[in-house]
This record gives sequence, C-alpha cells and structure tokens, in this order.
Amino acid sequence: MISKKDRLFNLSTKHTTYLFAITETGHLEHLYYGRYLSNPAISIDALAEKRSINIGTGTAYDSDHPTLFFTNLCLEYSTMGKGDYRESFIDLEYGRGMHTLDFIVKSYRILPGKPRTFSGLPESYGDKETCTTLEIILKETGLPLRLALTYTAFEDSDVITRRATLYNDSDKSVTIQNLSSAQLDLPVDNWNLITFNGSWSRERYMNKQPIQPGIYVNDSKTGVSSADHNPCIFLTKDDGETYGINLIYSGNHREVVETSPYGKVRVLTGINSATFSWDVPSQDRFQTPEAVLTYAPNGMNGASDNFHRFINNHIVRGSWKFRERPILINNWEATYFNFTEDKLLNLARESASMGIELFVLDDGWFGLRNDDTTSLGDWSVNPKKLPSGLENLSLEVHRLGMMFGLWVEPEMISTESQLFRKHKDWVIAIPGRTPSVGRNQYILDLTRHEVRDYLFKQLSEVWHLADVNYIKWDMNRVFSDLYSANPEIHNHGEFFHRYVLGLYQLLEKLTQAFPNVLFESCASGGNRFDLGMLCYMPQTWTSDNTDALSRMYIQEGTSCGYPLSTMGSHVSESPNHQTLRRSDLESRFNIAAFGVLGYELDITKLKKTQKDAVRSQIAFYKAHRALLQYGTFTRVKLANSNENQVVWAVASSDKSELLVLFAQKLNQANPASDKLRVEAVDLEAMYEVFPRQQRIDITMFGNLLNRISPVPITEGGIAQDTISKAITFDSEVEHYRVTGEQIAYAGIKLNQQFGGTGYDAMTRVLGDFGSRIYIFRKIKQQN
Repeated sequence: MISKKDRLFNLSTKHTTYLFAITETGHLEHLYYGRYLSNPAISIDALAEKRSINIGTGTAYDSDHPTLFFTNLCLEYSTMGKGDYRESFIDLEYGRGMHTLDFIVKSYRILPGKPRTFSGLPESYGDKETCTTLEIILKETGLPLRLALTYTAFEDSDVITRRATLYNDSDKSVTIQNLSSAQLDLPVDNWNLITFNGSWSRERYMNKQPIQPGIYVNDSKTGVSSADHNPCIFLTKDDGETYGINLIYSGNHREVVETSPYGKVRVLTGINSATFSWDVPSQDRFQTPEAVLTYAPNGMNGASDNFHRFINNHIVRGSWKFRERPILINNWEATYFNFTEDKLLNLARESASMGIELFVLDDGWFGLRNDDTTSLGDWSVNPKKLPSGLENLSLEVHRLGMMFGLWVEPEMISTESQLFRKHKDWVIAIPGRTPSVGRNQYILDLTRHEVRDYLFKQLSEVWHLADVNYIKWDMNRVFSDLYSANPEIHNHGEFFHRYVLGLYQLLEKLTQAFPNVLFESCASGGNRFDLGMLCYMPQTWTSDNTDALSRMYIQEGTSCGYPLSTMGSHVSESPNHQTLRRSDLESRFNIAAFGVLGYELDITKLKKTQKDAVRSQIAFYKAHRALLQYGTFTRVKLANSNENQVVWAVASSDKSELLVLFAQKLNQANPASDKLRVEAVDLEAMYEVFPRQQRIDITMFGNLLNRISPVPITEGGIAQDTISKAITFDSEVEHYRVTGEQIAYAGIKLNQQFGGTGYDAMTRVLGDFGSRIYIFRKIKQQN
C-alpha cells in the first residue's frame, strides 16, 4: 500500500514501512525504513533531521535556508554541486563539462499494480492485488530535464523496488556519467556489510565485514554480473536488523556503501559508472535497471525469505513458474567431448531406468567440435559424432520417457569456424589491435541486430529439429577489446549496456518462441547468476564446482539472495574433477538435493550398490521435490564460519514437514556429541524425527574390516572391490517423537559418531565431508 498525506509518503508492505517527506525546498528526505508502523499518526518532526544551527565548513543549500546542509540529511536521491559531498545518485555532463544539478518535486501519482515500462530491460511484475506503484517527477531547477523516481511496494513479499528515468526535454543531448537505480540513506549503527565474492568454481562465498568510516565498493567490470562480486548485498546488525539489496541486471554493476562524518550510511546500486556513459538525445529518455530492496528484523534468514518469495512470485515467469523441475543427467563429466551416439544412448537408458527425467547433451555436438578451440557459431550437428542427427537422438531419448535437453553457447565464436570466416567483423575487437582471448574464443557483438537475427534463426531451427525440452545457455568468457561497428554507437561508453540490452532482446524473442522449454542460464558456472537472467531462465547453473564441501559454501552463499528453485545442483564423480577431493555418493546427493537436482557422471560405470543408492536418492527427491525446491529455507549453522558443522533446513509453509541437512567438514577422532536444534518448526506441534536411510560404503572402514572378516582384505585389493560391489552397511537406526518447543529450544542429541572405539547399529558413520538429511514430520494429534 502506498499513500501520501500532506508532505509524507508512506510505502507499506505486510511487515515493513518506508517513509520519506518533501522538504520545504522540494527535495525528498528519507525518514524511515523498518518494521511496519500500524498507527497512521506519524510525526515527521520526530523522524526528520534537526537543523537549527550551522555545520562547520558545511555548504548550505542557499541563503534562504542557511542551515539546510544536504551532506547531513538522509535523502532519496542526491546530486553534485549543492553541498552533498557523498557519492551521488546522479551525475550528468552538460554544457562545457558542468555537473551541478538540483532536482525538486514537481508531481506524483500512485498507481495500482505495476505498469510495464517497455524499456528493453527485464523487470519485476505484479497486479493490483499484490503491489502498488508510486512515480515521483522531479524537475531540474535550471535545465529542461526531468527525473522520475519509481517505487513499487510488493505487499506479499515485503519488497520495494526502485528505478530512475531521466527525461531530456532540452534541444541538446546530455551525457549520463552515472545514474543509480536506488539510494538508501540510513543512520550509522553497528552495521556489517555482507557481500558474495569469489571466482570460477568458488562463486558467492559469503564475506562479512564491519562498516567503518570510508567507502566500500562491490562491483563488476567484466561485462557480466560476475562470480567476482554478485550484485546482491546485505547490511545487517547483531540484533537481527537486516537490509537486502539486489539489482535486476546482468551487466556491470556497482554497489557503494559510504559512511559520512555526520552519522549516516549511504547505499547506492546501479550500472557501474566506471564502465558507462550514455548520450541522451534531445526529447529522449534513459531508464535504469530495477533495484530490489527488503527489510527484515530477524536477520539474514528473514531477508532471504523475502527475496525468495519475491523471486518465485515476481521475477520467474512462464510455464515453469512454481513448476517442479525435472531431475537431469548431463553427459559433460561422463564423456567431455569424447562421445558417440551409442555411448549417449547407453547413458540415457541407464539413467531412465533409475528414474532420471531429463537427458542433457552438453558441449561437443556441433560443427567440428572435438575440443574447445573450434566451431562456436556453427550451430549444426557434427555428423561424425551423431550420424543419425540430433532429431534421432532426441526421438530415442523421448521414447525412453525422458525429456531432451541441449547445451549452447550462442554469444561466442571460434576463429576456427565457418561463421568467423564469413563474418569476422561480428567479433568484438578493436581494428588494428590483436584482441585478447579467453578459453580460445571470442564474443559476438550482440549490439548489432544482424547478429541477433542470425542467432535466432540458427538456434530456432536446431531447437525445433531436435524437439528440445530444455536449453542450457552458457557463456565461457568475459569481455575485452571493446569496440563495435554498430552505427548506433557513437560513444563506446554505451557499449556494455547496449550489449546487455541486445542479449535481453534475443532472450525475449527466443523464450517467447519456445514458451514450454525450460531454460537454464550458465556462464562458466555461476558467473552470471542474477535477477536479470532469471527473468528469462528460471534456473541457473550454480557452479562448475560440484565438490560436496565446496558446494556447502557456494550454495549457502547463493541461497542468501536466490531461492533453491533457481539453483542447479549436481551429483558428480569422486574424486571430484575440480578439487580431486573424495566424498561419498550419499553426501554428494544430500548437498545437491537442496536445489534443482541433477547427475553429472558416467552412471553406467557405477557399482550395483551405488546404482541402488542412486535409485533411492531419486525416489526420495521426487517424494520431497516440492519442498526442496519451493519450501522456506533457513541457514541454521553456516559453512562460512569457524564451526565444523553445517545445518540447513527447508520447511513446508504450514511447517508440517521439514528436511534438515546435518553436514560436517572434517571427521574428528573421539568426537563430542552432536545436537540438532532447529527453530523453523511449529512450537505447538509434535514431530517424529528420523534420518533418511543411506548406504555406507564398506571401503570407508579400510583395513578395519579385517577385525570381522574371516578372510584377509587388503585396502584397494580385489577382495575389497568385489565385496564393496555387492555389500554395503545400513546407516544408523535413529527415531524420535518430540515437541516443536523442544526441537526449537533444547534440540535433539544425536547418536554417537564413529570415533575409533567401536561400531554398532546405532553408530553414525559420516567421515570427512559426511552428512545426513533428517525428516521432521508433524504427528496428527488425536482428539
């Protein structure tokens, strides 16, 4: 709900209130963003900054307001040249390099729902039942320019979105050097800044640092939202008060957090001004990407839950919205480039027999692609590998009762390709310079309509021919050597943003043409995991790193801003191909189950006991899929901490069922007891609690087996291998009936772990990187 009374604007959701007021000079002072204020009798004077005397060395707004110092106010937007010396919301260059701006309120309107903007950018959506929109028009006091600030309050998600639009009403062009999507000014407090940093195979590790005096920048300059620094950030305090900020954008972004000398913290988010400028012609406009803000009093879990509900309800769209995602098998780590039709079909048949629902053919099916040096851009089938064609392979997969999926990397081009020989000018490269290279490939110029038209035609033909149900859209390098022959580009500061707009235009066209296809975004794993891509592709490949321990950190960090239904998570080989770490098959599944499950290994080569385990895993996931993909997720104990244990929980909306992951990083000799305490339960209910039954590989015990074996068994020998193919141990027996209050307040002391002193049917055997999933099921009370 949004309302205005006198000079106060009130934006309220179910649990939050956001307040700002028009000052006597026509500017907007931010007053409050926090818990919902139910009483409409709100005192502006009690919330506004007091300003009866001067500030030392300060610059007052004008002589009529000698104590109005913008540098000491919390504001909804900020400019340069009028006394606010913090990082500014907007920076324009006009007339001989001048930058001073002064926007004041001209008008406003409150609209039910959320009108579409048709700006070429993806955005959130909602109707009059779920959201309300406020548009405030600001007029520059000395120039024919207008600035529109647009707010949408999503009552059901406790989210407020913001964007800005600059209108050039003059007869000359102006150049935008910076235009943020949102500004949030807050009082200084014991804030911690949470960011999500990393690299390829180490995406979105959570980083926490106290906010001290100074300026903090979280950004990307790679051309994509990046694995280096995700655009999602949080400000949080030890008492639980938390703000979350994200951006619906897939290019270079910048989040700035600045503390002022006067007890204020300013947060800005938007397109990265370091790699951006934009010429706005006379009578034209420019609109920013949409920013997403949330507040929660109960910590990161509360803010994350708001984001999860918002993304599932107002970002993800189309036929796969709230639809359970299929379990897939991807052939990449099973075969890499070395496959044949027979090999693929054998993999598909074995997978279908285990209950897997989607077969995905990864890289290597097109052109002359036998390694990563050739054929990108030539989207036609490799006849040597697939002599019967994609259509026949797809037909055979569909006959098995499975869906068929395909990997593509449309934004890229190889120099060893027919497309390069025909259209070398389509490559992003500066004439006269030798371009830099990434993964033996270059990037196509998607700012050009002829490039987008080519890709749409080529991909559409292949996808129709292959009758695809799923597309994995990859991007395996970032940008360099920025230049475009596009005649629309006169200022190359526009290049990155125009590329992103071109990508969005292509994705919009393809997703409209293939409305029933499940698209999964990928960029060397999670190098473009952002809200912009999720507007077109409802899930993203979280990381190329599928190691169970690494995935605890990666999936945990990702979950802070993004729901489990968006996170692709696979069970892969051991030793892991990225870390060479060994982990047991059951624990690899337990971690991957908290997301969209897939398998990426040669399932035909598994031992019988392993195949039986996979069948049980798949049956378990299918039985709990809706909960694991769309339940309320809580991080109980963090991987990104000094603790050895990791605990996650996902609960149904009525808390009648929970699945709780208990994992450990390393096994310890003679370990202390483990206690499972989870607050996300119904305190008034009674639960039965028990672990998912797992199979324990006897090779975990090594030579200890000789203590019970009638014949000698050598570690790694034939006898051990033969026995392990036929025999596994059952995991521990453990079962409780316990109240919700006891679970939340006292917890459950679990069975002892193996500690080197004995073993029986009650002993929990986890080992390094080991885990269990516990089922919490509400017991119906008898009247």
